[in-house]
Amino acid sequence: MSTVHPTVAEVTRRIVERSAATRGVYLERMAEQTHRGPARGRLACANLAHGFAATEPADKEALRRIVKPNLAIVSSYNDMLSAHKPFEDYPAQLKAAALGAGAIAQVAGGVPAMCDGITQGRAGMQLSLFSRDVIAMSTAIALSHDMFDAALLLGVCDKIVPGMLIGALSFGHLPAIFVPAGPMTSGLPNGEKSRIRQMFAEGKVDREALLDAEAASYHGRGTCTFYGTANSNQLLMEAMGLHLPGSSLVTPDTPLREALTAAAGARAAEVTALGDAYTPVGAVVDERAVVNGAVALLATGGSTNHTMHLVAIARAAGIILTWNDIADLSAVVPLLARIYPNGKADVNHFQAAGGMAFLVRSLLDAGLLRDDVATVAGPGLRRYTTEPYLDDGALRWRDGVHASLDTDVLRGVDDPFAPDGGLKTLSGNLGTSVMKTSAVDPEHRTVTAPAVVFDSQEAFLEAFGAGELDRDFVGVLRYQGPQALGMPELHKLTPALGVLQDRGFKVALVTDGRMSGASGKVPAAIHVTPEAAAGGPLSRVRNGDVITVDATVGTLSVDVAPADLDARSSTGQAPTNDEWTGTGRELFATLRASVGPADEGATIFRSAV
Repeated sequence: MSTVHPTVAEVTRRIVERSAATRGVYLERMAEQTHRGPARGRLACANLAHGFAATEPADKEALRRIVKPNLAIVSSYNDMLSAHKPFEDYPAQLKAAALGAGAIAQVAGGVPAMCDGITQGRAGMQLSLFSRDVIAMSTAIALSHDMFDAALLLGVCDKIVPGMLIGALSFGHLPAIFVPAGPMTSGLPNGEKSRIRQMFAEGKVDREALLDAEAASYHGRGTCTFYGTANSNQLLMEAMGLHLPGSSLVTPDTPLREALTAAAGARAAEVTALGDAYTPVGAVVDERAVVNGAVALLATGGSTNHTMHLVAIARAAGIILTWNDIADLSAVVPLLARIYPNGKADVNHFQAAGGMAFLVRSLLDAGLLRDDVATVAGPGLRRYTTEPYLDDGALRWRDGVHASLDTDVLRGVDDPFAPDGGLKTLSGNLGTSVMKTSAVDPEHRTVTAPAVVFDSQEAFLEAFGAGELDRDFVGVLRYQGPQALGMPELHKLTPALGVLQDRGFKVALVTDGRMSGASGKVPAAIHVTPEAAAGGPLSRVRNGDVITVDATVGTLSVDVAPADLDARSSTGQAPTNDEWTGTGRELFATLRASVGPADEGATIFRSAV
């Protein structure tokens, strides 16, 4: 057994110490919710009759006599979004698998699933981050009937998985297994897609050519194949022991994918309190698992969105994770994967090179991951160094590869792409932010230049189109934070920024908004907190102020004397409630008013528990 790396041990220790009170309250609450036998045994007769009224006679009798575990299926299915379309067939598969394992399964409820890829640059994007907390509440509603002994969570994309896990953790006494859908098969190479996007931004190709490229890239069922938040979710759930081993990146509509789905249903029946392998989700998601998730994210250059999502997930389990914890881990966790936008490969190439089994083995052997954790597959993360396969139609697991099959995509700890992780925390007199450095070449990680200030991404793109940004500058895009606009992703700016960098200009972005899991090659200090709408320093920056964005030493500063900066009045303002209307935005005004800062998870659930 490998010795735990000193930094991993120290970060885990201080998280445990910092979280002692809140984690203790959470565990006490979980214990109070744990009962001998199914909770439905305490339902009044009318309540119970409502719960099994629509079931088949045999299931009705089993639920009435409380002799079999009942599994809740909570699904994000819709047939518009490629990642969620595969879930259409899952309930029937899971019910059959549960029945074969001596259990019953019911579809307990659904959660909304929106696509940031569709809403980029649109008003609907301003609801995206808030949808995570709505999903958490929707999951809680689905599980609120006291009819269930475990949960099967069908979620994939950006806000859906974190939201479902936060909701499930409020029922921490129940086991929960995530059942993924997998990525679509590879289409147009990501580098070619990026090239055509930049050409369109420069006016060198028309909309039809751009649409042809996008349609060739996003072409079928399953998640988008680049390494954004959706696929970061899948890696995170596996590294935290909430998927079956090796199930994250198996493509849809294949016999292996179907076998893994059935196996998840069967395993959920085995880990309820009615059996001998009881594994509640509140015990799986502990301080060690949270650190494991952060390490795996850093080692692969995963989505910056998880600097908020993982913090919010941890807090739902009573665990206080900070950006400093993530930064300290990033300093010792090497970058082991090159997946677009960090490289040319997609997640299918990562899977073919050895995938999660090789990644987990490398990090465990180096002491960077903790093996001493609970998982839905059983005790110990070492189980996740195996990969699933079919043996004459039967699902089995075998030892994963011990050496990468493509070192351009995936490497071991002894030969990393970079000595540190793919995320960096930047701090200074403009606040605290994060940057995805894994996609930014070292020569572009430090920029000192005059500020050009914008209060909307439309204004930025208008200035770009008018040729006003052909120079060295730091773009300050503010009033994009949770309290201002719900913290929309600003990925629509990526092609324009890439064009300017390719023209030889030193450019960077500073924003209290998000830049998505697909943050690219231009340095972007994002999630700046305190945000402008909360009176943060960004609200007082003026055009021409010299700003330094330095991802090498981790600083974000403006060259203005502290007294002068503090004495300035705000030079802009967030939209008022009267302006924040249309596309359903007015329905979310209460969330905007109560949301917390980015470094605390940007959540409306302000308490750590």
